Amino acid sequence: MTKALIIGGGIAGTITAIALHEAGHEPVLFEAYDRGAEGVGAFLTLAVNGLDALLPLGLKDVVRRTGFDSPRMSIGLGDGTRLTDFPLGGALPDGTVSQTVLRSELYVALRDEAARRGILAEYGKRLIGASQTDTHVRADFSDGSHTDGELLIGADGLRSRVRTIIDPDAPPPRYVPLLNTGGIAEGLTLPDEPGVLNMVFGKRVFFCHVVSPDGRVWWFANPARKTEPTASELAALARDKLRKELLDLVSRDRTPATGIIRATREVYPAWPTYDFPSVPVWHRGRMVIIGDAAHATSPAAGQGASMAIEDAVTLAKCLRDVPEVPRALATYEGLRRERVEAVVAAGKRNGEQKVIGPVGRVVRDFFIKRVFSKPFDEDPNAFMWEHRIDWNEKIAA
Repeated sequence: MTKALIIGGGIAGTITAIALHEAGHEPVLFEAYDRGAEGVGAFLTLAVNGLDALLPLGLKDVVRRTGFDSPRMSIGLGDGTRLTDFPLGGALPDGTVSQTVLRSELYVALRDEAARRGILAEYGKRLIGASQTDTHVRADFSDGSHTDGELLIGADGLRSRVRTIIDPDAPPPRYVPLLNTGGIAEGLTLPDEPGVLNMVFGKRVFFCHVVSPDGRVWWFANPARKTEPTASELAALARDKLRKELLDLVSRDRTPATGIIRATREVYPAWPTYDFPSVPVWHRGRMVIIGDAAHATSPAAGQGASMAIEDAVTLAKCLRDVPEVPRALATYEGLRRERVEAVVAAGKRNGEQKVIGPVGRVVRDFFIKRVFSKPFDEDPNAFMWEHRIDWNEKIAA
């Protein structure tokens, strides 16, 4: 049994802890903040490849209880044209389709499940350093404490401390010139089928909404920002100012966006978009990074959470089947790197369609209409949805 110190108690870290526990190891979660993430964050859609990876961990139904089915995606333009709709990755053999869920509710469900299984979590533990020997690793925290284990896993996100400990020359994340915001509107009656993601390449902003089974309308928007905003600039773009900007951006579109934004009590504070084209070093000795720490992808890929789940399950399998921790970590990277870098590249391509000026928009809309005027011979994103991990298949180094 390996004692694994998992830095980061969010969704990626918690699923990793559960996967390692299922593989017979002893995970301990360390969260920098002094409490959990209840009520924090927007929403996400968890794709079928991620849901399938949760099945052997007994987590698929836990996730399904927190969200709602999102079987399809509809694509349209700001002039009101609906171009096509198609399955969002299809369905698993038992009929399970992609799920849309509030990030905070997903976090709480996973946290409670980890606690039920006896997995220890410690809060207020901000990692400041780590060292290792041939057999052990030590984590040092800002409160003056330290902990020893046999493995250190960085599930600490985009600004990962573990990543810089492993490789002080690690590249910074790449800014994608888009902001993210959104909210939940109430009191509207829209004709849309519940669960279908209605995505619109608007004249000045990309906008998506989905009607939940209870009638509320969940939505997000991606205002373009050519240069990376500072923290003070983001703080200034808040509440009524952000709402006013969004209403101006959607005002030329013949879509429900204006009514949706007006019916939203609280618009989420805007945050920038980042990705990692490639992180050269994922592991060193007994330390490794997973999820956004290793391969953050633009939300345009719709795969961020699913990639973290696949990481967690693959890492657990490697540590279960491959003798010696360093060899297991090298095997994990070998199994994951090519796939995640392809997903990051796909996310960048998808996101680039959202960052276009007036002339470029006309050209973009022309080609989008041509692309969607006939059925796809092959879905270019199929490699993302169709990936499967066999928990029972033994991994060889």
